[in-house]
Order: sequence, then structure tokens, then C-alpha cells
Amino acid sequence: MPESNGAGTVRVRPVEPSDRDALYDICLRTADTGADARGQYLSDTLVGDIFAVPYAEREPQHCFVVDDGTGAAVGYIVGVADTADFVRWYRQEWIPRVAHRRPVPPDPPVTRDDVMLSRHYRPERMLVPALLSDYPAHLHIDLLPDWQGKGWGRALMHRFLDSLRTAGVPRVHLSTSRSNVNACKFYDRLGFTEIDVPDAGSILYLGRGTTVE
Repeated sequence: MPESNGAGTVRVRPVEPSDRDALYDICLRTADTGADARGQYLSDTLVGDIFAVPYAEREPQHCFVVDDGTGAAVGYIVGVADTADFVRWYRQEWIPRVAHRRPVPPDPPVTRDDVMLSRHYRPERMLVPALLSDYPAHLHIDLLPDWQGKGWGRALMHRFLDSLRTAGVPRVHLSTSRSNVNACKFYDRLGFTEIDVPDAGSILYLGRGTTVE
């Protein structure tokens, strides 16, 4: 759904290496249950190092951004076709690559940074048995506030799903907080349904097929 905004054509396009800073920025500005998390962590790149940039590094063919018409990314969808394969790569390659800026947290974690770092150092948390066989792919999607509610989230999702379907991936899952009401409504409109995951607590797991009707 490309459109003109006076500066250029707004469109969904594949992620590029030059989008890295934007991925960090968008991820941080939507990291607090959809709200801005700037100032909440000692490093502004911490959440992006976990939930955005490694996906673009590992499988750029399944990662897309909304380009505001000037070349700047204002939203993204990132994901991988095989969660188990991604976890292996994250453990073997991504953790060592960023170890110089990501200290190992105490166990149990104490600070907000410690909690986030514990997620980074435990990528196996993504290996949820109820999901791996039926919903092998997974994703993260974020848009800056001014770009939400305009159809760009749906456009990103359809582009991502089409890339998975073309690659032969039948289904995909995601997770969100049950308290993130707006996100839950968005995913419901896009055809995601709840997956029964034992002991999920406050985390809601959703899935759907990759065919776009």
C-alpha cells in the first residue's frame, strides 16, 4: 500500500543494513508494553539487541520496514522461519558478538537491566514445546506511534507472512503481554488465535497460518 506523503513514497520494503539504528530506536520507543522505554535501561540498545537487530542479522529475507518516503524506517517486522535454528545461532554467534557490551547479570536478577539481560543470556526461553512443531516461525512487530492505526501494521504482517509462505513455512507464532490490550486487538484482527501453552502466566501466545486471504 505505497502512498505519497509529499516527501516521497511511503512503502514497505526489505530491511537494509542502514536501518540498524532505526531498529534500535523503534524497539526502545515501543518496549514498555507498546510505550516509550527510553531512560528505563542503562543502554538504549539493550532491548534492540534482544528483540530486533539479531533477526535482521540472521534472516533479513524475513524482515521488513515501513519507509517514511525519505529512506527512514518508522516501523518494522522481524522474524525467523525456524525458532529452534535461531536459538542455536543466537547462543553460538549473537551472544559472543555482543558480549563486550552485555555483562552477565546476577542470578537471580536484581535490576530492570538484569531482568532484560537474563532474557538475552537465556535464548532457550523461546523453545516452547507447545509451539515448535506446529508453529516453527516467530516474529516481532513494532511501529512508532504516529504510524500506528493507518494500515501499515497489516501491510508489514502480510509482507512477512508471504515471505514465510514462499519459504515453505506453514505457521507462525508470537507472544505478547495479556495486559497489552491494543496489541491483542491488533493481532485478533489479523487472524491470530490463542495457543494453549501450559504455565504461560501473563504471556499470551498467538499463532496463525502463513496464507494470506
